[in-house]
Amino acid sequence: MELPADIVLESGALNDAFILKREVLYKGMNGRFVERFFLSPALSFIFKPLTNNGQLGREVWIHQHILPQFPAIYPKIISYKISEQPELNWMILEDLGSLDHDFSATSALEVSKWVAWWHSLPIEKINEVPIPDLKPQMDTITTEVGCGKDEFLQRLSSLGLERQPIEYVYSLLGKTNFSTRLVLSHGDLHLGNFSLVDHQLKILDWEHTHLNSPYWDLYHLIDMSHPLFPKQVTSELRQQILEIYLNQVDFELERDLFMKEYYLFSAVFSIWMIGLIEKDLQAIVLKWPEEQLNRQMQETIISLKQCADALEKS
Repeated sequence: MELPADIVLESGALNDAFILKREVLYKGMNGRFVERFFLSPALSFIFKPLTNNGQLGREVWIHQHILPQFPAIYPKIISYKISEQPELNWMILEDLGSLDHDFSATSALEVSKWVAWWHSLPIEKINEVPIPDLKPQMDTITTEVGCGKDEFLQRLSSLGLERQPIEYVYSLLGKTNFSTRLVLSHGDLHLGNFSLVDHQLKILDWEHTHLNSPYWDLYHLIDMSHPLFPKQVTSELRQQILEIYLNQVDFELERDLFMKEYYLFSAVFSIWMIGLIEKDLQAIVLKWPEEQLNRQMQETIISLKQCADALEKS
């Protein structure tokens, strides 16, 4: 059954005249909803309006110019509209069914293999990858973390962190230059953006795709916390994920240096994340329930502890 030509109205809203049932999946940053809709009991699609006005046209561009090189690990776009008016932008994607975003070592290790695969794509063949406006550059994060050193060190006891490992992180921050290697990056590879579907990995939401350090995707996969998607990563699993990546990637790396740089990247990013989560907790109107933000904070602190300890031992 094909989609009716006017399944989406001129206003950018779904046409209820054709729809049997609708299910809200999540709310975007601009208040618009991503939904599953049914044309019959057995036929459903995903309706995704523009959920962040700063991303206008990006995801369609990625699907047209980047993802054709990929195997079927992403949902295909069935139909779309791009307009200069944000509220008129939308996509209809294939429905992969109910997705499980519970964290597991199996899924994380599988994602790591695919990260190594797309990181190995020759970037000289990838032209005009848009730079996302919403993602801070790592040098910006590093500068902010460095400038906030004294304040952060004063809060260590309240965060349950020991002083010596964190001071060691800051000492490395002042004299370490991260590798300048650029790879194709998914850009937002948190737990909510991948799932195993019938034992097949599917990776969602490619609108943040850009060129970045290999550590960016790996941090989001391993150590980035999220209020909606809890996870617990042990030091042993982190090591295993990184080793799987290093065994699969198709360019030469100095393994020990890569590991050390990842731990430092993760520790610095986690310090920065702690500041963001604290601001969320102090906001008059909370973006997320306090319980979820507190859990996110604890996950980030644990990641910081583990990576700082690994750096001292390396």
